[in-house]
Amino acid sequence: MAKDQTKRLNPTIIQQDKDVLAAIKTLAPAYAPADTQYSAANLTTSETSMITSQETEVQKEGDAAAARDAANAAEWAYHNKIQGAKTQVMAQYGKDSDQLQAIGLKKKSEYKKPAARKPVPVAAK
Repeated sequence: MAKDQTKRLNPTIIQQDKDVLAAIKTLAPAYAPADTQYSAANLTTSETSMITSQETEVQKEGDAAAARDAANAAEWAYHNKIQGAKTQVMAQYGKDSDQLQAIGLKKKSEYKKPAARKPVPVAAK
């Protein structure tokens, strides 16, 4: 038995285990282990359980990916509508209104006026 059974097995190991089970099935009915949990029937049941669990995992990953995509689409739809609402507030109340400030945007008058640049003197030759 492995020490750390929380890590996933390498697919090559699982394939090797399937090959061993196939070989054990060819040994029947002579194969009769002392511990019945290792019988061909119990091993086949365990394999079926593993395959079912793997299929369920793949399906759930697909469901999770679909849910993630749906949530992403809903977030973007919400964000785009909020952006549109900001534009509508600006159009209705003006760029220097208190209502614009109420939704978290700066009034036009709050922006700093650009400073005039002084011309850079050209070096004499």
